[in-house]
This record gives sequence, structure tokens and C-alpha cells, in this order.
Amino acid sequence: MTEEKTRMTITDSDCIFCKIVAGDIPCAKVFESETVLAFLDIAPVNAGHALVLPKDHHPTLMDLPTGLGADLLAALKAVGGAVMEATGADGLNLMQNNHEAAGQLVHHAHFHLVPRFADDGLRLWPQAPYDDPEQMRKLAATIAGLLK
Repeated sequence: MTEEKTRMTITDSDCIFCKIVAGDIPCAKVFESETVLAFLDIAPVNAGHALVLPKDHHPTLMDLPTGLGADLLAALKAVGGAVMEATGADGLNLMQNNHEAAGQLVHHAHFHLVPRFADDGLRLWPQAPYDDPEQMRKLAATIAGLLK
């Protein structure tokens, strides 16, 4: 007698990514496993821009089950390498946005793999040092304290 493994599916009927996972909306699929789906973004930063997401609905990175991390990382590595090779990219950005203030448009945790080229002219964000090193030290201590 064989035992069949059943995966619990978590969905949100209003989520466009859940509809893509279910096959209700088509996508340009590049990778699929039992727990992860990857497809090309319909409005890419550069050609080959792919989205990698868990099949189950989890709104943000902080909502993802820790056990899903290995599956997501394996998919990100595989898809990222394939995107770079297919596009001849010089580099690759991995981005993940959480909540509207950070630019999250679809509330289903997902990762962007953006192929980059030396002359593409893209700049992600301006950087500047802390005005006061003590401010940085205090913030680091606060964050570290929350992780204990």
C-alpha cells in the first residue's frame, strides 16, 4: 500500500497570482515545482525579468513559512542563472517588496529576478551614510533586541 502525500493549498480568490497558480490566468511559465512557480513579468524592467513565488498565498515575506525557504532559494538560483544565460545579462538583481510603501503591488509574496546590463541606465535607489554614527548604532541595537 502506498501513501499519497497531499499538499494543503492556501489561496486568496481575489489574488491575481493565486489565479495564475490555479491556471485560471495564463502566464509565460519558466519554472514550476510542487511549491514554487516562476514566470516572466508582463511589464518587465528588462527582457527576461521573472517573478518567483510560492504557490500558496502568503501576503509578505514575513508571512512565509520558514520551511519554504529552501524551495524558494533553489528556484531563485536556478531561474536566476537561466535568466542570465538566456539574456546574456551582465548581472542580476533579486528584489522583494513588502507592503505598499515598499512598492508591493500584488499582495502575494514574490521575488523579482531582473537581468541587468552594464549600460541599462537603471539605478535602484540613492544611498547616503547615516548623519550620526550613534543613530546607526542605536538602530542596530534596537533591531538586534527584537530578534532575541
